[in-house]
Amino acid sequence: MTISRPETSRPIIAGVVTALVGFTSSFAVVLAGLRAVGASDAQAASGLLALTLTFGLGILLLSWRTKLPITLAWSTPGAALLVSTGAVEGGWPAAVGAFVIVGVLIVLTGLIPALGQLIGKIPVSLAQAMLAGVLLSLCLAPFKALGTTPLLVLPIIIAWLIMMRFAARWAVPVALALALAVIGIYLVLSGTTLSAAHLVPTLVWTTPGFSWQAIAGISLPLFIVTMASQNVPGVAVLKSFGFSTPWRSSMVVTGMGTALGAPFGGHAINLAALSAALAAGEEAGSEPRRRWVAAFTSGWVYLLLAALSAALVTLVAAAPAGLVEAVAGLALLSTMASAISAALAEAKERIGAIVTFLIAASGLSFAGIGAAFWALLGGLVVRWALSERRAASRQ
Repeated sequence: MTISRPETSRPIIAGVVTALVGFTSSFAVVLAGLRAVGASDAQAASGLLALTLTFGLGILLLSWRTKLPITLAWSTPGAALLVSTGAVEGGWPAAVGAFVIVGVLIVLTGLIPALGQLIGKIPVSLAQAMLAGVLLSLCLAPFKALGTTPLLVLPIIIAWLIMMRFAARWAVPVALALALAVIGIYLVLSGTTLSAAHLVPTLVWTTPGFSWQAIAGISLPLFIVTMASQNVPGVAVLKSFGFSTPWRSSMVVTGMGTALGAPFGGHAINLAALSAALAAGEEAGSEPRRRWVAAFTSGWVYLLLAALSAALVTLVAAAPAGLVEAVAGLALLSTMASAISAALAEAKERIGAIVTFLIAASGLSFAGIGAAFWALLGGLVVRWALSERRAASRQ
């Protein structure tokens, strides 16, 4: 069968779109998360660079070897979790150590089936409720910013809404582009100049530190959120297009990538979920056997985008307060809506889910451990208590 020239180019175009949408839609969330747990601007830029390099290379490896449209991404919900967690005992080195642990856990999940089965036993309602709780503060940011800098934020929200109406996948990238334009105008009017040295991407090493508070408060919740909100949906997205994900190799590659990128500031990489459909669907061509080219192309584009990491962090650092957080909040609205819907889907699970959500949203910190851990624990306790009551009432 002869493949037409337009058909040949479709996977390549789809790959470019996949990378552009995946990168621009959520890098602001990643920067907010890394800075929240103690990263300096240079360390956050290094983290963004490390993440983009590791999952870009991971995409090239997996898509080439399997000839499947497997795409990877950073853990956007995981970055939002870091925002809600904040600084931990031991500071940034302890957070880096927690990222290393996440990588090890992901590798073990691929190698030890029992660990994957254990993760599967965590109630979906509680995992999604925890995610919704940690997303709340960022999702409120656009509307809080309306009260402080309405002239800057309102045009961004309007642009986002218009794009949601006509081209939803480009809503956040357009909002981000407008925000960057606003930042550029702000810098010109304020007379601020940017040093060329700050625009060169550089990997910054941080020796990992380890503390039980960081492991409990960052590693475990980040691992659960990454698995439940990224890896499992990523498998489902590929399956919906007729592709079977090689679970073990995917977990080993993403886990090793996470562990290797952690000392340079990367928090977690995983199977792509939302952007995966761009490379695996019909937009990547009518011939499913050639759609791996879209994923392979996206890997190369991600490596090119990595060169922008330092410049983006420099612009974000110079932005008016709340502006970038507003864009990050807009990027997470659909994720939060899906999480709330999944958390409250079953009537018998709703009380445990709402307790989990409220504890996660409260920002509770006890014994040096952040709210996400206590939210999941509290939700499990409530769920167990109510299931015991229902069991007793049936006797």
